[in-house]
This record gives sequence, structure tokens and C-alpha cells, in this order.
Amino acid sequence: MNLQNDFDYFQGNSFSELYAQDVDDASYGFILNYPTTAGWAAYPNKSKYLIQDGSDEYNKISYDKLFQKEAWKNLAVLGDTISGITVSPPPNLLFDYWRQHFGFSYNNIHVIPQSVYLDYLNQNTRFDKFITLFPFDALQPEKHGVAPDVHYHLLSKATLSSLGVQCPKYESYNLDEVNIKDIKLPQQYPYLIKVSHGLSGEGTYIIRTESDLNYCHSELRKYLVGKSLSTIVVSEFVKYVLQNYCVQFYISKTGNITLIGTTSQLVTEEGNYLGGIINYRQTDMNKFFTMIAVIGEYAHNKGYFGAIGFDVLEDRDGELFVIDANFRVNGSTPLCLQRHSLLKLGKEVAKYSSDYRIAGTLESTFQILKPELESSEFIILSAQEINKGSDYTDIYGIIAADSIQEIQLIEQKLQHKGLLTV
Repeated sequence: MNLQNDFDYFQGNSFSELYAQDVDDASYGFILNYPTTAGWAAYPNKSKYLIQDGSDEYNKISYDKLFQKEAWKNLAVLGDTISGITVSPPPNLLFDYWRQHFGFSYNNIHVIPQSVYLDYLNQNTRFDKFITLFPFDALQPEKHGVAPDVHYHLLSKATLSSLGVQCPKYESYNLDEVNIKDIKLPQQYPYLIKVSHGLSGEGTYIIRTESDLNYCHSELRKYLVGKSLSTIVVSEFVKYVLQNYCVQFYISKTGNITLIGTTSQLVTEEGNYLGGIINYRQTDMNKFFTMIAVIGEYAHNKGYFGAIGFDVLEDRDGELFVIDANFRVNGSTPLCLQRHSLLKLGKEVAKYSSDYRIAGTLESTFQILKPELESSEFIILSAQEINKGSDYTDIYGIIAADSIQEIQLIEQKLQHKGLLTV
């Protein structure tokens, strides 16, 4: 295990390059989607690796987000070496744009129908193992690149205090053993209640009032009725926060650490993720090096390899608190991977958001935004055309410039063209 506190930046711009050192011992694929518990899923995670992706059927993560927009965002920067597994291919217009902008061939994409894809992957000898964002109940354990029991443990909110870094004080509770009403809660607001394996911010409740607590309890009961939850965390609320970071790095099978990048996270008052901003030259990762080394060592000792992102709050006294650790590719990882490509263009600052929307079709979107796309002021990672009476296109995108001020000017220009934040 390499425990030096001086780490180098990753020099590539794709997941294929990032994972290259660890996938030459077998044939690997990258499953681009998370599992789900939705009723439409052919392979719901409802037996062992419970995931909290919505307490009711109506508010579960939708097919178009889970299997299309989210998956395509990572597919855009997959690179040409590792095979990408998807159940829904992007439109050709998006492929054409990616080829022109990122320069990858995208000939390594395997499209398998959602109704059979995990059975197919279990039986297919073409692939030995898979990089996953989360363990799959229906994927054979030996097919997971990281042992699924290990991966599930690392992804649990209850594991945070075991990592060896400063984090908010919290207690975890097994709801198979204790009734929600019997849990001793903090006497003062605010505090947090979190489910153990929430997806995309789902299951994190900021308790500021009795009404918040009642709502949280009603949501937790729904999860319990659906038998998709067993563990929750009751956590201290970090006050006087000045910065919210997502620190990302890669830990290899041999324990070597490579920096991916650090973003300043954009979140709502409720804690919902909106995106991130990064300054490729000025972001100082040195203050996170001890945390990186400690978390990397913990992951390595457990047998994990791959991308890691951990969320850090910095308060007004300069204290750093790790509030979450994601042992997987993170939402803003594709933004971090643009580091060298954008610096070559003189663009030092970039902003990522998954909440862009523009009226019209995908074809008209490319026409309207053509100047910004050609200059790399705007980069499309994922785009989904929605037809609901009036056409509009949802976009996961990056705005890139040489300063925060120019980012704001580009945003204004794009707004005048109809690109809005949902």
C-alpha cells in the first residue's frame, strides 16, 4: 500500500485509461447503470443488496434517468478499451457529437435488452468480470470486479466512521432489531437521518422541525413495508459550512493512489445534488491528502479497487468533516476527466450540471448550440429527447471557460438561447 502523502494526477481522459492498470488480468465490462427496485425492472435488487431508490413506485428513479441519461453520461467518457454495457443505446446524433468532441470510436458498446441483460452477462463467456456502480443481486458474485459483499459494505452510510477520518458524530441502527419510535434522537434540531444505501441523494432527511421528522418516519415506514431497508444513520448536522467538496481519486489493486480531482459541489438547501464546479489549476488537494491516504488504505485492505469520491464539508474554523464516501464512479467524475483536454484549450474552470433543459428536439438542440459546442464552451455528456406534447431535451452538460466570471457570461448567453436549469 502506497501511503505517501504526495500523489500525482491522472493523465488520461477516459475510464478505460483510468482502470487500465487493473483490467489486464481478465476481460472486463463496465455496467453503466445502477440496479433498481422499480416495478418495471427485470432484475430488481430486493433480496440481498438493498438499495433505497424511492419509497413509493411513483417516486422511484425513472427508466430514462437510470438507464439512459445517467448511463450515457459515463458512456461519453468510457474510452475505447473497456466494453460498455447498456440496455438502451444513445441516439446516433449523440454518438456523432461524442466522436467529434471526445475522439473515441464507441465501437466497444454492447446493447443488451433490459429484460435479459443480467442473465446474458452471467452466461456469456466474453466477459469475466464487471466494473459496477453498485452490487447487483442477479449478477453472479464472481462476475463482480469487486466482491459484492465488500462493495456493499463500503457503500453503506454506516461504514463512514470506520474509515479513520473525521466525520460528524452519528449512530447507526438496524431496523430489524429496533423500532423507529424507540430510537433516541438528538434533543436539538437540526440533525440528519439517512438510509444506508440511498441512490442519487434519496433517503437523506434534514430534520429541522417535528414536521420534518414525521415526514421522515413516514418515508422510512414505506421502505420497511417494501422490505428494502434495514439500516439507518442518525447524524450530527455540520454547522457554519463554507465549502462543500467532492474529492475523487483512484485506488489500484496494488494500493497506488492517483488523483482524479476535487469539485465544489452545488446542492439545494435540502441537500439535493445539482452539480459541481472545478478549477483545474487552482484547486488545492493537499489539504485532503491525509484523508485520501487513510480512505485509500481502508479500501485497499478490504479488497476494493477503482474510483472513490468522498464528500467533505469545511466549516468557518477550517475544520474538515467527511459526510459521505462513494466507492464508485461519482456524478462529477466525467467533469474531472476533462482536466487535461480543457487546460490545453486554456479553459481552467468548468461547471457540470445534470439539470439543463432546452425546448425542441435533439437535432434542433445541436443546431442552436453549435457555436458553443464547437468552441467547447459547452460540452454535452448526455442528452435525452422528451416528447410530452411539446418537445424538449434534457441535458447533462459542462460549461468551460478561463474564469468563473466567463462561466457566468456563457451561462447568460446560453439562457438567451433557451438553455435553462430545471
